[in-house]
Amino acid sequence: MNFSERVYELCRKIPRGKISTYREIAKKLHTKSYRAVGQALKHNQDPKKIPCFKIVKANGEIGGYSGINPKNISKKIRLLKNDGIKIKDNKILNMKNVLYKFR
Repeated sequence: MNFSERVYELCRKIPRGKISTYREIAKKLHTKSYRAVGQALKHNQDPKKIPCFKIVKANGEIGGYSGINPKNISKKIRLLKNDGIKIKDNKILNMKNVLYKFR
C-alpha cells in the first residue's frame, strides 16, 4: 500500500461528527510530512468514499479542499457542518472535543 492509500485508509476511519488533522495522520504514519498528507488528500479521486473534508489544520483552521478554489473551501465547510462540526470564522469550534486521534 502506498503513502496516499494509507492516508485514505485513515480518513475512512474518522467517525461522523469528528475531524482530524494533517499532523495526526502524519503522526500515525510515523512521519512529519504534513504537506505530503495534504498532497495525497488534494489528489483524492473519490471524496464520497474517502472523506478528506474531515482533515483540517492543527490550529483548527479549515485548510484546503480539492485545490485552492474558494468554492471548494465553501463546499468543505458545508460538508463539515452537515457532519455536525461547528465552525466560526473558518475555524473549528470545540477542537479538543471533535478531534479524532488515531490509536
